[in-house]
Formats: sequence, structure tokens, C-alpha cells
Amino acid sequence: MENLYIIILFLFVLFTLLGSGVWVGLALMGVAWVGMELFTSRPVGDVMLTTIWTASSSWTLTALPLFIWMGEILYRTRLSEDMFRGLSPWMAGLPGGLVHTNIVGCAVFAAVSGSSAATLTTVGKMSIPELRSRNYPESMVIGTLAGAATLGLMIPPSLTLIVYGVTINESISKLFFAGVLPGLVLALLFMAYVAIRSQTSRHWTPREDAPMSFRDRVVNSRFLLPVICLILVVIGSMYLGFATATEAAAFGVLGGLTLAALQRSLTWKSFTESLLGATRTSAMIALILAGAAFLSLAMGFTGLPRGLANLIAGWNLSRFELLMVLLVFYIILGMFLDGISSVVLTMAVVEPMVRDAGIDMIWFGIFIVVVVEMAQITPPIGFNLFVLQGMTGHEMSFISKAAFPMFLLMVLMVFVLILFPDLATWLPDNIRSAPRG
Repeated sequence: MENLYIIILFLFVLFTLLGSGVWVGLALMGVAWVGMELFTSRPVGDVMLTTIWTASSSWTLTALPLFIWMGEILYRTRLSEDMFRGLSPWMAGLPGGLVHTNIVGCAVFAAVSGSSAATLTTVGKMSIPELRSRNYPESMVIGTLAGAATLGLMIPPSLTLIVYGVTINESISKLFFAGVLPGLVLALLFMAYVAIRSQTSRHWTPREDAPMSFRDRVVNSRFLLPVICLILVVIGSMYLGFATATEAAAFGVLGGLTLAALQRSLTWKSFTESLLGATRTSAMIALILAGAAFLSLAMGFTGLPRGLANLIAGWNLSRFELLMVLLVFYIILGMFLDGISSVVLTMAVVEPMVRDAGIDMIWFGIFIVVVVEMAQITPPIGFNLFVLQGMTGHEMSFISKAAFPMFLLMVLMVFVLILFPDLATWLPDNIRSAPRG
């Protein structure tokens, strides 16, 4: 009963603060402050300062602003145009045609940007006009872009996996490799859906370009070389054990600056804009992490995480039943919070019960990412939906309806992960591991 009272109090304070427009990070600190004042006798100010400093001074966390900066640099290059020119000749012959460039383009860009929004904006600014001009169904153009952009949260480097790894003190490199195969499988599920729809829909009447010879396709593939080289530098350095995630992020920034310079898109204005954009995003995430660290400590003093874990343990749920409860829980939470906020807000409570259930924490990290990916395309707070609304001018209801099949495919991906857990654990268990972080 006491735990229920604490939960109701925490939720009331949290949603009151969020509803009044307070930033998420400050709202988390406010809830923690109330909890500390009511349930402990420790000096709250000293505890808060110490906790925030500790949460903000992690070396592993350095990878976060670096990967964000790399994505900001690449967003200001001609990368999206080059990717479309390189991919479209190969995609045109597949069932579904050039709609596949949305999915493959997002998967490729996700490998050099850990942000779903950056992936969506970079790929969408080129693919949407091109696909519209060829009369592809608007709902498929919008829906596949909304869904495929979430691959930026799974395919390394993933900002959500960095935050998850820092929160539970797990190897970022291992989490990155755990996301590779599930990310590719999810991309293939999206592509299979496009292929099926193209064969069954009466409204699928695009204007196809003249077929290109194999030689011309290979020649056009040269436009993919810059991004492929960058992927090899970032991911390859970690795979071979030469670099930690933080060091690979630094290589990525240098590679992004080099690519921008070679494309003549690196100016003082673009450099400062990328730096300021990365600073704003990094500061926002850092504030959320600091608030979550303080809230986790406050909840620890109340005994809430362990109490809830013991309560759920008393229900004698199997692993599958526990995962289904968490699936529904995170889907509901994702309707109101973004993915990173959902992870840091809940991990203090969820981690003990997941460990007690004997679930591998690397595998669970991928499970969490798939589920919070759904938060990007679920109304009313789905961030990808708002980005697409700004890019296309469509009503939110149209975009949500177009993205709904992608949501269902993500739910299917959860069950694929449960049935085939090696998808997430095989690479981390068999690679030459880089140093921690």
C-alpha cells in the first residue's frame, strides 16, 4: 500500500510538471526533490549536486555529443542526394520500386547518425519530392519514411543505446553490435511489407524511370562510397577492437568534417550551425539524464524499485508474460514521452525485475529500443510524426494512419526477438570486443 501511495504521488507530481510545460529533465528533478523531502532526512541540495555531477561526468557519455555532432555535420552535406542517386538504380527493379529507397536510405544513414529525427529529415528532404514526382502512393511514402527513420535508434551508433548503456553500466560497444542484426531484420520486414503492398494495392501506379544497365548502376554506386567509407571507419574500428564507442565517435566527427570539406559544403556557417545544433541536443539529453539519475537515487531511498520488483515477482510471471507486461507499459508510456526519457525514467524500477528474471541485459537493451522506437510514431507525442507534418503539411491523422502498419511491424519484431534471441546476442558474444565504453 505504501508503494502504491509513493507511485501515485510521483506520477501526480511528474505529470503536473510536464503538463505545465516544464522541461522533462527539470520535471524529473522536481519529482526527485519532492520524494527526497518527504521520505528522507538527508540534505537534498548536496545529494542533488553530487548526483548530477556524477551522472554528467561519465567518460562513456562523451560519445553522445560526438555522434550527435557527426549527424549534424552530415545533415548539412549532399549526402541525401548522393544516397538517392546511388540507391535508386538498384531499388527500381524490386517489387515496390523506389519506395525501398526510403527504407534502405534510412538504414544506411542510421549507421552514421544515432538520431531518428536526423535520419528522417536527411532522407526525407530528398526522397519525398522524388517519390511524389513519380506518383507513388502518398501514404506509403510517408508511412515507410516514418517507420524506417526509427532505425536510427537501433542501428549503431544509437543515442538510445548509449543512454541505456550508461544507465545500467553496460558496454556501449556490445550494445552497438547487438543492434546490427535486429536493425537489418526490421528493415527487411519493412521492405517485405512494401513489396506485398505493391502487388496487392489498386492504387499502386507509379511512373517508372527507364531501366538502367548493370554497368550504369555500378557507376552510379560511386555516390555511396563516402557514406560506406564513413560506416567502415566508425563501425569497423569498434568491430576490430581498435576503438571504444567514444573514440569511434571522434573518428566519425573527423570523417564527417572531411566528407563535408570534399563536397565543398563545409563553410564557417555550416560548421557553427552543426556545432550549435549538437550542443542544444546534447544539453537536452544531458539534462534528462541528470534528472533521471537524481530521480533514481530518490526512488532508491524510498525502496520503490525493489518493492515493485518483489510485487511483480509475487505474481509469478514467466519471462514471456513479464516481457508482454513491459511491452504494453512502454507502448502506453511512449504515447506521452520520447524514447530516451522513457528509458531513463523507468530503468531504476525495471532493471532489478529484469535481472531477477534472468533476462540478458544486452538482449533487453534491444527489446527496449524496438519498443521505444514505437514511441516515435505513436500519437499524440510521436516526434517523427511532427517532423513529417512539418515536411509534408499533412494532417496528423493522415500521417498516423500511414505509419500504423510500421507500428504493427515493430510489434512483430518484438516477437521475432523473443523467438530468436540470438539475433541480438550472437554478434556481441562473438566479436573481438573493444574496451568498455
